[in-house]
Amino acid sequence: MSRYDVLIAGGGNAALCAAIAATKGGASVCIIEAAPKDWRGGNTRHTRNCRIAHNESNGILTGPYPVDEFWDDLQRVTKGHTDEELALLTLEKSAELWDFLSDNGVHFQPSLGGTLSLGRTNAFFLGGGRSMLNALYITAEDMGVTIHYDTCISALEIENDFFTAAEATHNWQTDTPQKDRIEARSFVAAAGGFEANIEWLKEAWGPAAENFLIRGTPYNTGGVLRLLLDAGVQRVGEPDQCHAVAVDGRAPKFDGGIVTRLDCVPFGIVLNAQGQRFYDEGEDFWPKRYAIWGRLVAAQPEQIGHVLIDAKSFDLFMPSVFPPEKADTLEDLAAKIGLDPATTRASVNAFNAACIPGDFDHTIHDECHTVGLDPPKSHWARPLDTPPYYAYTLRPGITFTYMGVRVNRDARMVMTDGKASPNLFAAGEIMAGNILGQGYLAGIGMTIGSVFGRIAGEQAAKAVQN
Repeated sequence: MSRYDVLIAGGGNAALCAAIAATKGGASVCIIEAAPKDWRGGNTRHTRNCRIAHNESNGILTGPYPVDEFWDDLQRVTKGHTDEELALLTLEKSAELWDFLSDNGVHFQPSLGGTLSLGRTNAFFLGGGRSMLNALYITAEDMGVTIHYDTCISALEIENDFFTAAEATHNWQTDTPQKDRIEARSFVAAAGGFEANIEWLKEAWGPAAENFLIRGTPYNTGGVLRLLLDAGVQRVGEPDQCHAVAVDGRAPKFDGGIVTRLDCVPFGIVLNAQGQRFYDEGEDFWPKRYAIWGRLVAAQPEQIGHVLIDAKSFDLFMPSVFPPEKADTLEDLAAKIGLDPATTRASVNAFNAACIPGDFDHTIHDECHTVGLDPPKSHWARPLDTPPYYAYTLRPGITFTYMGVRVNRDARMVMTDGKASPNLFAAGEIMAGNILGQGYLAGIGMTIGSVFGRIAGEQAAKAVQN
């Protein structure tokens, strides 16, 4: 048995921000990470950037991104399904993240090409998410934080909304697991969602979930979330709401990461398995719409889609990890991806005939659109008429689920009776549903994790002092 002031479940960005903040608050801290050390960090390993509010450029961020604009963007993608108090708190506190992360060893770089104007709104990590994680781990270790890898939380002791101890199972994936009782005066849940638990996903999605690909870590199985809900913590969010993007259908079942995302949708058309279009590919800029396409594809027959582009658009988006299928005719291309050639030709012909000529400009909401087509394409609509033609097969790629635990502005978990726990806190994906009722903005997952990680750590340390 061991004792600490603050016990943290999880090993990603939110957990590390909480650990650093709690340690600065004078607390002794222990992190429990289910993954092996080489695979530590949850979905943070796959990230590239963090969306932050700021009032002026700084040499890397190319212009101001005030809280009001951030709020407008969030309202647009969530369609108002957000806790306004917690959302505004997140956006306001995001303005502190550049200095906080920099002070703890994280470095930034100019935005990558092909990201459709994220350089003004999002701070990109030098070396990506893994480098960012390594910097925070070094800081936490130097501060004396204890870290257990290959360890899962197998039970929680909570009585009258008060946490006293957790059962931790070390080497839980081996034939010789070892159980350990860890007492702590505060508990922070930062263990992610349940997206890697296919059986849990099927409770919400039905058999279709078998066809989902999990972009992130296979260790986010929702074990801690289940324990908390069973212990009387109030649930927030719907089980079928998630950050889901359209990924390359050739991606692995787990851990394909951000590189499996395809950014070509605005420049072509997307057909389902029956060769029919089903949504407006040019509705808005890609960073504000890419996260709806996983759900859109999930709703199609066989949970599959196919994006078609021609030679005019091939150099306009971030290069893909896997090369596309390629052919000199649409019929040959359709045959390669398993679509009926005649139906594909008819869908493309209908789209081409509906395109209104205009000045194409992928950096603005241009005037290239369709008329008389259902669904329409609102911007960047150009006929697919220039061979060679290219195609990518799409599958739903789940990044993280939104159903989680309800918290207040102190990151305290709210119990089913509406009262806040005195020493249970949450940060990151496990509570992101408070802000993200639906939809997504590029980089905001890291924003939520960093902001509420800091809050949870600070408040957990104060709870110890009290």
